[in-house]
Amino acid sequence: MVSDGKGRPLTFFLSPGQMSDAKGALVLLAEMPRAKRLIGDKGYDADWLRDELKARGVRVCIPARSKRKRPATHNRKLYKKRCRIENAFARLKDWRGIAMRYTRCGDLFLSAIAVAATVIFWLR
Repeated sequence: MVSDGKGRPLTFFLSPGQMSDAKGALVLLAEMPRAKRLIGDKGYDADWLRDELKARGVRVCIPARSKRKRPATHNRKLYKKRCRIENAFARLKDWRGIAMRYTRCGDLFLSAIAVAATVIFWLR
């Protein structure tokens, strides 16, 4: 999911459980609005993702994985604002059907997320 600085969901992608976060970000890059910064967790630590975002003029704040040979640096003060995306996920999980994933069909689950995200976006 991509959210804005206020923690409102902008775009999202439903991926299979075994897919890495960085590969999911590849799909979201095409839909990502213009941004100055991108804050992500260690799951998004990939050189190709960092290079792509740098080419777009986006400052990246992603901590390096612990087993990385050449660790990348990140702004710790800026990284503390990652709670906004975590709060966006928490707001989605306030919807019981999404938190418990009552429907196993991906299309219906994605539709439920879209409805919840629309309500969350306009109420924030």
